[in-house]
Amino acid sequence: MNIHQAASTLLEAESDRKSIERFTSSAEAISVDEAYQIQLEIVRRKREKGAAVIGKKIGLTSQAMQEMLGVDKPDYGHLLDNMVFEEDTVISLDQFIQPKVEFEIAFVLHHDLQGPGVTVTDVINATDYVTPAIEVIDSRIKDWQIQFEDTVADNGSSAGAVFGNAQQALSDIDLPATEMTVYKNGTFLDRADGSAVMDNPVNAVVWLANALGEYGISLKKGEKILAGALSKAVPVEDGDSFEAAFEKLGTVKASFQKKDE
Repeated sequence: MNIHQAASTLLEAESDRKSIERFTSSAEAISVDEAYQIQLEIVRRKREKGAAVIGKKIGLTSQAMQEMLGVDKPDYGHLLDNMVFEEDTVISLDQFIQPKVEFEIAFVLHHDLQGPGVTVTDVINATDYVTPAIEVIDSRIKDWQIQFEDTVADNGSSAGAVFGNAQQALSDIDLPATEMTVYKNGTFLDRADGSAVMDNPVNAVVWLANALGEYGISLKKGEKILAGALSKAVPVEDGDSFEAAFEKLGTVKASFQKKDE
């Protein structure tokens, strides 16, 4: 697999908002390591143009999603500063291809974490606070027909994030038991609890820190970590608004609208 060419193809698809055929359907094989190298090359080029890494996202944390893609582990992507949207701002759908939203608990760190060997205790001690979040995902692969290597190369199918204002110390909340209720356009949509994410979202951050360690990457002080979706991803249409209410953690909202006619 030509890492540089694949990165260019994905960046062009994102810029032009036109999907491409998946890498895993091509005659040339792609390995998981090559997929992560493509992701890192994309991030490198975006940083060269002025973007800054402000966190990471963890995907495929649920058993159902792992079974769908035939894998037994999560994946991750990088969050850049130009991917963060404010709650009180209507998000333009014109910048995406086929967006969906996921509802998550985010961690914010007060000191670095470097794998391998990171433990649950390490993550707890490194966490400043947790906060509710909505992740916008968007595949540059046609019709979301992805395999594991495709979504890894595509920066974990990441596109953006909205973070709530509430902040809670880990010592003040039982994450696995935290119930989340989701509303779409004011109507009940879904319900889940924190244990849906690897039994405890802390476990997802442990996995991430150790997985990043394989590439010499650490989780940095101040970074925001999207720990994985508590419930299914939901397609977004023009005019949609979403609210996720987390028991004892607060709420987060996101609204979407097409602006180009």
